[in-house]
Amino acid sequence: SDRLLMQLHGGGYVFAGGSGGALEAVVAAHTTKTKVISVDYRMPPDHPFPAALDDAVAVWREVAANHAPARMAIFGTSAGGGLTMAAAHKLKELSLPLPAALFLGTPAGDITKTGDTYFANAGADNSIGQYEGIIEESLKLYAGGADMKNPLLSPVYGDFRGFPPAILVSGTRDLLLSDTVRVHRKMRQAGVPAELHVFEGQSHADYIRAFESPESKDAFDEVARFFDKHLGK
Repeated sequence: SDRLLMQLHGGGYVFAGGSGGALEAVVAAHTTKTKVISVDYRMPPDHPFPAALDDAVAVWREVAANHAPARMAIFGTSAGGGLTMAAAHKLKELSLPLPAALFLGTPAGDITKTGDTYFANAGADNSIGQYEGIIEESLKLYAGGADMKNPLLSPVYGDFRGFPPAILVSGTRDLLLSDTVRVHRKMRQAGVPAELHVFEGQSHADYIRAFESPESKDAFDEVARFFDKHLGK
């Protein structure tokens, strides 16, 4: 009852606004038995980068002023995972309190087409398919002309020293499996306690799309145990 989670929704930074963005928050609240705040951040075309990041930091400032950061976590899937890491980078830069843990679901760690599975899993991922097309154009729209390798846009290029413990989830058919693996390695190299869970045959964010499946329950059970360990039961 004294824990609090903050969720940043996915959707390529341009989709899933409003109540639709809260689906993962609902599932996480149920499986972890913890209150969740879902952030309906501003999005392009009216509000490109860094509006979403500014909103995430503003919400964190508010909730951290009224709750113990040691009992709080930030999480998100896909673009939400990328934004979660970007927010942590920004909180470090601003010398603000960090959450006690992160859940990074198949995170958009690099919004450029970099990494093996952008090629190897193109067409095999039945969720987002390939980088070219909607995904690429959405990310460019969000970047708004900024350098797409800026760590606040592509967090894998940032400094992870001092990051809170993290749990990362992906699948063998996930287009963003390489993003997830690269972030995990960067965290481990920076001395961050980080768990990586890769599920057989799963495409991008299947644990949300099929949230009543045994595989989804398995994934969220892992997340719940991770939060119990790092936020206290």
